[in-house]
Amino acid sequence: MTTFDNSTDVIDSRDIIERIDELEAQLADNEITPEELEELDILRALAEECKHCSIWEYGEQLIRESYFTDYIEELITDCYELPKELTSGDWPYRHITIDYDAAADEAKQDYTEVDYDGVTYLIRS
Repeated sequence: MTTFDNSTDVIDSRDIIERIDELEAQLADNEITPEELEELDILRALAEECKHCSIWEYGEQLIRESYFTDYIEELITDCYELPKELTSGDWPYRHITIDYDAAADEAKQDYTEVDYDGVTYLIRS
């Protein structure tokens, strides 16, 4: 069983698809609780909002808006090599910092906001 909710920082679209399939199978077998039926409605609405994403079924990340700056910081750290001077710890380089808030704000132009049960997530446009 796939588990996540709207407090999860990063959700893979394939997990949402898998959970919808699980819940739809339970619905078809008349083995679904009222809470699960509500979850299914919420996830279907989310999937409908995200259908514009061309790689939805192959795995796209939904990032909780409150976590987006941290996500961008991790992305920068994982994907880019900083000049050696910046990581040397030497003066004056140790006083130079990256404005991750500004980087996240700029990166948002490539993302679309979607609503997951009252919480804003960002997904690549």
